[in-house]
Amino acid sequence: MKITIFGSGYVGLVTGACFAEVGNDVLCVDIDKEKIERLKNGEIPIYEPGLEELVIENSREGRLCFTSDPAEGVAFGLFQFIAVGTPPDEDGSADLRHVLAVAETIGRNMEDYRVIIDKSTVPVGTADLVTEKVSSVLEERGVSLEFDVVSNPEFLKEGDAVSDFMKPDRIIVGVDNPRTKELLRNLYLPFNRSHDRFIAMDVRSAELTKYAANAMLATKISFMNEIANVAERVGADVEAVRNGIGSDSRIGFSFIYPGVGYGGSCFPKDVQALEKTAGKYGYEARILKAVEAVNRDQKISLARKMQEHFQAGLQGKTIAVWGLSFKPNTDDMREAPSRRLLEELWASGAKVRAFDPVAMEEATRIYGDREDLELVEKAEDALNGADALAVVTEWMVFRSPDFEMIKERLSEPVIFDGRNMYNPDLMEQLGFTYYSIGRLPRGLSSPGSA
Repeated sequence: MKITIFGSGYVGLVTGACFAEVGNDVLCVDIDKEKIERLKNGEIPIYEPGLEELVIENSREGRLCFTSDPAEGVAFGLFQFIAVGTPPDEDGSADLRHVLAVAETIGRNMEDYRVIIDKSTVPVGTADLVTEKVSSVLEERGVSLEFDVVSNPEFLKEGDAVSDFMKPDRIIVGVDNPRTKELLRNLYLPFNRSHDRFIAMDVRSAELTKYAANAMLATKISFMNEIANVAERVGADVEAVRNGIGSDSRIGFSFIYPGVGYGGSCFPKDVQALEKTAGKYGYEARILKAVEAVNRDQKISLARKMQEHFQAGLQGKTIAVWGLSFKPNTDDMREAPSRRLLEELWASGAKVRAFDPVAMEEATRIYGDREDLELVEKAEDALNGADALAVVTEWMVFRSPDFEMIKERLSEPVIFDGRNMYNPDLMEQLGFTYYSIGRLPRGLSSPGSA
């Protein structure tokens, strides 16, 4: 099959590479000519495990091509995927300008039947807007051409996106007629062989499913962080609580790990966008507002703990930071908890010496050269003479460090663990002052005890 993907960012590039991997001919379109030239040369603009190999191999085989010419893209594929960004607008709602610009481009250039597929995360009702835009352009051209608009939301986890696409939990397709349902079923057949993951529904339900899924996961994270904050105050261990509730099959263990909040390109903007969509229809989404508020506060929890520990203030202190990306196995720092921490530390007069396995270039792009930010090549180099270590991202390489080395390099043995990676009792035995999220060493008395 011939497939056109508008947008060669995270979703578009993974989608295109994976469709090409199973034998389809794919053309990725992007208005960023520099990005297109880099992709043609095998340079991948994002870090995603396994993606570079897919792009290079399928480009070499001629199944995956790139262009900055929109008309070429419209002429190429029966399937026209819209996979452009939908950043938050000033009020938190999704900005659909790029989506509707692609719809206009398709309407302006199409010469025969096309299936237009919304892959971007978009609010309920976007397919109607795309339909209206294409129809109005066709009418302006004075031509009558048939087309269908489909909602096909992505469910890709950064760091596991290739695996998620190749072996999906579900394939959600929102259609309004049997023909497009069967076309999409055949398109996704290579990913739907061991058991039927194809779930067809009406278009608006498909659009809402994506937002509902991300909002539910974000809710679990904020709920567990709320419980961790209660645990700290009552003298309980949130890890014991997590094991206790996670063993209930109705709850499960996924997304109930307390920490310094969620970030990335999806959860923050999708929770806000769903809240705004509800408000647009006269409903106040109170749980979503609470989820967002808890997460906002959680991102500065480590900074608060530091301010309490350094009672004379953070002015002139140097804090070693391990982890800058919002999660492991990605260089994405959008809405990352590290950014809030760094900015709080700078506002308090502290300096930061940071290391991340893959996000250093992204950090440089965001912050440029600053006297109060030093990016180092090795994790241990961040420690030299620092007044404390803050662990912000749970990269595998941070899970079992040399604690004696950490102790020797820090000016004082203080660790602020934003991901509960270490055992509080062990940290106490090793002589560290150790702060985590919702945990206390078992030997410590609860606040209410004598």
